Amino acid sequence: MIRGKFIRGGLVLLILLMGTAAPALAEEKAAEGKSGTDGKVAVVNDTVITQEAFEQEMTPVLKQMEMQGQKPDESQIAEIRKKVLDNMINREVLYQASRKKGYTADDKAVEEKLASFKEQFPNEAQFKEALSKMNLSEEVIKKQIREQISIEQLVEEEVVPGITVSEADAKAYYEANPQFFKQPEQVKARHILIKVAPDADEEKKAEARKKLETVQEKLKEGGDFAELAKEYSEGPSSTNGGDLGSFGRGQMVKPFEEVAFALEEGKVSDIVETRFGYHLIKVEEKKPESTVSFADGKERIEQMLKRQKVSEAVNEYIEKLKKDAEIETYL
Repeated sequence: MIRGKFIRGGLVLLILLMGTAAPALAEEKAAEGKSGTDGKVAVVNDTVITQEAFEQEMTPVLKQMEMQGQKPDESQIAEIRKKVLDNMINREVLYQASRKKGYTADDKAVEEKLASFKEQFPNEAQFKEALSKMNLSEEVIKKQIREQISIEQLVEEEVVPGITVSEADAKAYYEANPQFFKQPEQVKARHILIKVAPDADEEKKAEARKKLETVQEKLKEGGDFAELAKEYSEGPSSTNGGDLGSFGRGQMVKPFEEVAFALEEGKVSDIVETRFGYHLIKVEEKKPESTVSFADGKERIEQMLKRQKVSEAVNEYIEKLKKDAEIETYL
């Protein structure tokens, strides 16, 4: 089933995931955006999109920008407001079309999606706290979920069936984008870490190094690396026998990376110093750079191309619906 892959049912989930909004900023912009039309920002075929609903969607967008250190000026805010309203209008015409064609969400489906929203929070109390901070209620959430499901049904039944991706399409994409199918060189390794702060004095550094030298001697005597990691390593991977899994270049600190990629499979390094402390590294497997074959990448390519085609088809479908609708905006 493709349901739920292509249509975002409003910003409710984003609101919930973001937690606390930026009330001062939201209130300031809400005051600037008052339409003077009894709290309406748009009307779509006699259905009103209210100022309150609009600001509930603006708040998390502004909050996200704030968290990213962005400070939009007035012209940028105006453009953002226009885009948010356009999205709301698009969803409304889709929802109205879904209702006309008889697509509805049953209560069980709504409750299941609501439960998945709640799973983003440690407990019910924090979920309710987030709703309160956003001036939302569980009933509003359910309403938007119900609309989302109806829209998903509409898209799945009216748009998706006409979308196909041929093997030739996938092959053409594969050949035109070789950079996406390169697998960089990788190393699978374990390590044993004895922690020491970068600014530690020489005495503490010597103490840490001596501790790791003791482990090094045990390895030379035939000790098992994974078992010694469980016993001595002070890193978070110690419970897994120091297993770091596979990693490529640029994922580890430079001194660690240089040694790991230079070691042969099955070999253990000498003591390596990084800003975290002192390490012993064991390389278990090395994978050279390779290219994913078309056969191995075909399914992923076809899914990606289908998502693109569905997105384009949905946009075309929305534009057709809007041409046949009566839409007034007041921003």
